[in-house]
Amino acid sequence: MRKLILPGTVALTLLVSGLAPRATEARERVVHRGEHTVIRIHPGFPIRRALPHVVVRSPDIDIRVSPRIYLPPVTFNARVVRTPPRRDAILWEDSESLDRRDGWTEVFLDVDHRGKALFLDISEGPAQLSFAEVVFENGESRVVDFADRQQRIGLYPLLDFRDGRKVDHVRLVAKASGRQAEIGLRLVA
Repeated sequence: MRKLILPGTVALTLLVSGLAPRATEARERVVHRGEHTVIRIHPGFPIRRALPHVVVRSPDIDIRVSPRIYLPPVTFNARVVRTPPRRDAILWEDSESLDRRDGWTEVFLDVDHRGKALFLDISEGPAQLSFAEVVFENGESRVVDFADRQQRIGLYPLLDFRDGRKVDHVRLVAKASGRQAEIGLRLVA
């Protein structure tokens, strides 16, 4: 009986002294990352490979325009911009933080502006990207295919539409290659 009391007494002493974690503290450290699910695509979506399962971040935007027709896809050209656009030329910008523990993540960025080019900004760590779906105000959509490749930190030209178009929103599927990454977009005049 003496053998059972001693370990219990030691554990109780550690708990009371604050040296052992309490059960409630252990529960507070658990972070719920969300369920992985299949990517929802519209008829005519141009990428034919198997797409990754993703954690869907609930868009805090109202999707005003759904893809109606897909323009031919663009293969991403991973060349870093040497001279970034002038600050006064940027009409809109936004970003999302990615955490490696989430894995593949689908994010929506609410652009709702007219411009001539989109730039992709990767910061805080490299990221692996699957695709970006750029949806214009008339329902035309252009998919930029990254082919699930890893991209290093930098600013990249994403899509050029010199005639000036209104972008409704952009959907990105990406994941952090390191501990975390920041994925941003800039729309320029």
